[in-house]
Amino acid sequence: METEDEKLTLRIVDIARMAQVSTGTVDRVIHNRGKVSAENLQKVKAVLEMVDYRPNLMARSLASKRNHIIYAIIPSFEIGDYWADVYAGINRAIEEIGRYNILIKVIYFDKYSEESFNKVVTELKTLHFDAVLMATLFSESVIDFSKFLDKISVPYVYLDSHVPNQKQLAYFGTSSQETGHVAARLLYSRVGSDRDILIGQIVHEDNSLSTQWINRELGFRKYLDSVGFKGKLHYAKLRVNDQCHNFKVLDDIFKSNKNIDGAITFNSTCYLLGDYLKDRAYNNVTLIGFDITKKNVDMLSDSVVAALIAQRPEIQGYSGIISIYKYLVLGRKVNPVNYMPIDILVKENILFYNNIGL
Repeated sequence: METEDEKLTLRIVDIARMAQVSTGTVDRVIHNRGKVSAENLQKVKAVLEMVDYRPNLMARSLASKRNHIIYAIIPSFEIGDYWADVYAGINRAIEEIGRYNILIKVIYFDKYSEESFNKVVTELKTLHFDAVLMATLFSESVIDFSKFLDKISVPYVYLDSHVPNQKQLAYFGTSSQETGHVAARLLYSRVGSDRDILIGQIVHEDNSLSTQWINRELGFRKYLDSVGFKGKLHYAKLRVNDQCHNFKVLDDIFKSNKNIDGAITFNSTCYLLGDYLKDRAYNNVTLIGFDITKKNVDMLSDSVVAALIAQRPEIQGYSGIISIYKYLVLGRKVNPVNYMPIDILVKENILFYNNIGL
């Protein structure tokens, strides 16, 4: 039986000997060029699979002198934000595959402005590129851009939330409806069937909601309906950088509704509700949030947030770029839908969550 070192040093002549075919036949199979009989193709592929053969990708890539340009379109971020972790994953992939004549350019848009996303896309349409990695916050605009990419035969990968019925090369992220389902189950187990729930709704520039938000709320409501939830859902329109506005809105809601025992947001801003609940000493309100951002984790550690639902953003960014590399450089097929695990983090396990990394 061959060792790992022997596998790595196998030459085409060795593969030919093992498959009992010519070196030319092996070369044609490995590089997918020229005609090979079905019998010989089967023989060579069987050997390649057995020895886990990997061609010298560096030599092949450098010899081609072909640069592959990939654009990653993600929201702008601050240190500790959700999208900072996505960017860290993209950067990890850049470190691994940048030497294979791959150039990755990251461009940013405002996650609360669909107009900002469309402006970036309009500029991108005038440039040359070989693939696109994009956050899918605004489904209609994403679909329009995807159709453009389909026309020019450029592969694209989705991150964060799935947009169905498209021709994406791959999607990396959670099943949004299922995460909403999980959040509802967690909250319902603490609140019960006849108490009310507050939903903090983050107002976008044009009052629209992100694709992720819409799908998570849909899953959330479906679960509550399935268990016969009898309480009421109260919506608070909040602003990211306006605590004065948020506190006034929330004060009005809590003063008028004494039955609220649960609270949630469907994006990474549950800390906005956490700030209020902590300040007003609403210690009996169970708050569930999404994403392991610094502000959210601080709230979780202080027991203001009961649980956070995470979706491994760093792995999303990393896997998205790697999938494009596999397709462009290695010529491999990629699974079109790749769901991330739905992780539930509480105060007791949050410290150990990132110990393994990628």
